[in-house]
Amino acid sequence: MSSGTGMRIVVTGATGNVGTSVVRLLSEDPEVTSVLGLARRLPDWSPPKTDWSAVDLASEESGLSEQFQGTDAVVHLAWAFQPTHDPAATWRTNVLGSMRVFEAVAAASVPALVHASSVGAYSPGPKDRAVDESWPTHGWPDAAYCREKAYLERALDTFERDHPERRVVRMRPAFLFKRESASEQRRIFGGRFLPGPLARPELLPFLPDIPGLRVQALHTDDAANAYRLAVRSDVRGAFNLAAEQSVDAQVLGEMLGARPVRLPRTAARSAIAAAWGLHLLPASPHLFDAVLRLPLMDCTRARAELGWRPEHTATEVLEEFFQGLQQGAGARTVPMRGRKVG
Repeated sequence: MSSGTGMRIVVTGATGNVGTSVVRLLSEDPEVTSVLGLARRLPDWSPPKTDWSAVDLASEESGLSEQFQGTDAVVHLAWAFQPTHDPAATWRTNVLGSMRVFEAVAAASVPALVHASSVGAYSPGPKDRAVDESWPTHGWPDAAYCREKAYLERALDTFERDHPERRVVRMRPAFLFKRESASEQRRIFGGRFLPGPLARPELLPFLPDIPGLRVQALHTDDAANAYRLAVRSDVRGAFNLAAEQSVDAQVLGEMLGARPVRLPRTAARSAIAAAWGLHLLPASPHLFDAVLRLPLMDCTRARAELGWRPEHTATEVLEEFFQGLQQGAGARTVPMRGRKVG
């Protein structure tokens, strides 16, 4: 932490689901003097103490070292989920872009790097018990998202070895939702023109109950608070982040008033693969395969060392998100723009 004058923080991917929450919380923190948000497209939104700069991490001319000069911490959130049919494109942004961030952190002598990893970085694991941060992070190799998150875990291993003077924190959150993210996430995973029947229980005659489909969720603001605490503390290493209670078809059925009906994995995957192959669905069947194999996470370390507690339960998170889907909720940034469809 800077002495006397407070902290200067740079946030990459500052206009997305997580970035907007992180920027807002940092701008409200009295220990933070200034926040610089980096994004490809500048937003029509300016919280207190916040400046913006247009940066494309996929570009070799991003000028990150200059942006990072005099910074106390870099929070690296930038990530491209699409196009799933062109993994080379996401690799350029997510992996090569992240490598440029890591190199710039070292070149600018930034004391701390807080990196957005994910539950998706974990190797397949159990659904009947929770694993801690020591679980292997080799991802699910067939899914680009998991493959890229896992690769960056190895890149950070090398970075920490070569730059032990830099404090590195890896956040591994569960699936992140908030009301304002509804339109963005519908476009990313369901497509631009997908109506929102899932948010309207009366239109759901039944809910598919797929073996292995048991996951964890977290409110984006709760995740953002963990990032803020990591910036302000001296912690290092990885932290699992998830709300209480995992989510499966039974939980969703009770919440939406829909009857769970068992559906074989193969039938569900075939339908997703067909829609993805026809470019009707952005989410790939490979990501579906990965989700069925993700372990449940134990968040004891975040509670003990960060003093972090999620304020929202998993069902509260999803209820808020479904309301956002119904209302076409969004925010004043290009990735988060709202739009009601159907």
